[in-house]
Amino acid sequence: MLRNLYASLPDKLEEEQFDELAAGQGVRIERIVSRGHSSPEEGWYDQPQHEWVAVLQGRAVLAFATGEERELGPGDHLVIPAHCRHRVTWSDPEQTTIWLAVHYEG
Repeated sequence: MLRNLYASLPDKLEEEQFDELAAGQGVRIERIVSRGHSSPEEGWYDQPQHEWVAVLQGRAVLAFATGEERELGPGDHLVIPAHCRHRVTWSDPEQTTIWLAVHYEG
C-alpha cells in the first residue's frame, strides 16, 4: 500500500503523534510528528533497542544523560545506542517536525 510520510499531518497536536509504519523480526519503523513538544522533565527514554532517527522536516534538540546535546534539522540523522538515556528538549513550535525512527536489535 502506497503511503506518504508528509500526508495526514494534524493541524493541532495535543501531544506528539507516533505512527508505526512497519514492524517485524526485531525492527520497528515509525513516523513521529512534533510541534513544540518535548519529553517530560523528569523522564529519559531508555530503550532496549538501538534507534536510528532522522529529521525529515522541522527542527529539534536531543539531550543525552551524558550532558551532550544535538540540534537536528532536515536531513540530520544519528544512531542512539540501546540504553543510551536521551530526551527531546525542544521541537520547533512554529512548524511541524517530522521524524523517521527505526528501532532495531543489536
